[in-house]
Amino acid sequence: MRKLILASLFASVLLLALVPFMKIGPAGEFHVMAQSSYPDPANEHACPSQTGAGGGAEAIPAFVGPGSNGFSPNQSLCLPQLAPVPSGLSPLAFIVQGLEPGVRVDSQGTIYVESIRGVPGGVDLWRWNQSIDGAPNANGTLPFKYEGQPDNCGVFGLNGGGCVHNVGSPTNLGVAPGGGDADIAVNAPDPNNSAIPNLAFTSLTLAPGVTATNSRNRGDAFFTPPNVVAALVPGDDRMWNDAPDDPSTVYISYHDAATFNIEVQRSNNGGLTYVAGAGEAIDAATLPASGSLAPTDSANVAAQIKVDRNTSSCPSKGNLYVAFVAPDSATENAATGPVRSVYVGVSTDAGLDAPTITFTDHKVFTSPTGSPGATHGTANIFPALAVDNFGYVYIVWSDNQNIFLSSSSDRGNTWTSPVLVNRDGTVGKSNVFPWVAADANGHVVVTWLGSSLAGNSNDVAAMQPTCTDGTNNCWAQWNVYLAESLNGHAAIPSFMQQTASDHAVHAGTVCTNGTGCSNGDSRALADFFQVALDPQHRANIAFADDHLVSPLCSRQSPGHCANNDPQSFRRAVPYFTYQLKPNKHIVTTGICAR
Repeated sequence: MRKLILASLFASVLLLALVPFMKIGPAGEFHVMAQSSYPDPANEHACPSQTGAGGGAEAIPAFVGPGSNGFSPNQSLCLPQLAPVPSGLSPLAFIVQGLEPGVRVDSQGTIYVESIRGVPGGVDLWRWNQSIDGAPNANGTLPFKYEGQPDNCGVFGLNGGGCVHNVGSPTNLGVAPGGGDADIAVNAPDPNNSAIPNLAFTSLTLAPGVTATNSRNRGDAFFTPPNVVAALVPGDDRMWNDAPDDPSTVYISYHDAATFNIEVQRSNNGGLTYVAGAGEAIDAATLPASGSLAPTDSANVAAQIKVDRNTSSCPSKGNLYVAFVAPDSATENAATGPVRSVYVGVSTDAGLDAPTITFTDHKVFTSPTGSPGATHGTANIFPALAVDNFGYVYIVWSDNQNIFLSSSSDRGNTWTSPVLVNRDGTVGKSNVFPWVAADANGHVVVTWLGSSLAGNSNDVAAMQPTCTDGTNNCWAQWNVYLAESLNGHAAIPSFMQQTASDHAVHAGTVCTNGTGCSNGDSRALADFFQVALDPQHRANIAFADDHLVSPLCSRQSPGHCANNDPQSFRRAVPYFTYQLKPNKHIVTTGICAR
């Protein structure tokens, strides 16, 4: 059913009266009550609690873990507890959360992380650039700067002096056009703008539509007001972005809500408008098996769009790839069959700057009848794509039990037989939320969320058994895993697996049915997290984490504020970690993909 496809549409936000959270100061001003003082062991800056704006708005207390296994201590990214900041102009507020974090690293090493609050809460952004924001801390954490909400800059004319100030402004309404989904992309350095790479940003709005804007100064300011009609097709869902190795070209892909074809548009102005070129990633031969041509069709789940941006003078540079999973045939699609086949749409003309972008689709793999991939589907959520610096293409997906990778050495035309990525203690357990990044020659990293228990991640009985001590200690405990390969495009690549999280990031079920989830807590982490490689070939991971209860739990779940209390009130917060050292055996020379 199409509920499977609406996987990340409109992550919810909770509206509530502010009165239970406020106290009156000696001068009659209102302050939000924090659970504790705000320690900042990661030295993050421009956080809401440190700006002094907005009458005492507090950020969620910081967390920095111990670090492990060659990764930096897991650090939470500063986020306000409530929005809008309470004032006479904002009598209501909603609890802030940070879901589906995305991460990009530009060619100069600047790291960007964004996460969604849900419509109409907007999107939050963080940046770390060493020359601007300071060197890594002694413990390896990074002093990120909180950049506010790009889709709330200049909205309604109440921007409070710029994006970084818009959360703390007492005149800001605290809402934005978007927040349902988000993505970012980074360009090559712009020779006409002090060699600063462009940062493109999009957010899914309530209409639904797509809000787009960009920053030419590393996230400190965004073009205002944002373009709230970036999508050319009205009624759309789940957009993704990527940018080639030039100063201003950006691509966007998204679902057409009517046909569920995957629309692709090109921007030549850094992501302000996407009118320079357009096409559809699902070709006419494949659409009957993967489109939504009737109410009962299963349709598809779309992965992000990827551009071959190799700097090795390979002829594949500029090729565009879009991955999706869908039924295996038109008959299966019409019969509400499982999304058991993996496809990749390939465009070889996207980089020619023509107004029409054409795609040819190729089937990567079909899960056999009765297999976990046919039973649970191959989304689990989402499939993900990467292209390395020699034009080799990689796709990963989950069948809810395992993570698989396939690669192409001929620009997406043919694909290797899938190989199992996860190993060691994760085999036989539930593994979901795969993501992939690639660079150099065959250097591939795959991240995912892995459970301590066997069973379907959506199954409450399997993932949330009743614990004899009344806690959630016997529930499924989820960690962030990373597998790294130096020969990712080999027929049988080898992987080294590591645990990237230094603590369990979530307990209980992880729903992979998108808006079809029925358990209110099972979609607490939403639908994915991301990994990106930096110029030193290190993995940078942003993930959602709700292992700590919310500082607002004393009002929302009084008497249930222990971190292992199954009835405690909690909201996910974006976290970050990165590899402290690159693999010294990475190969940077080689032969281009055919």
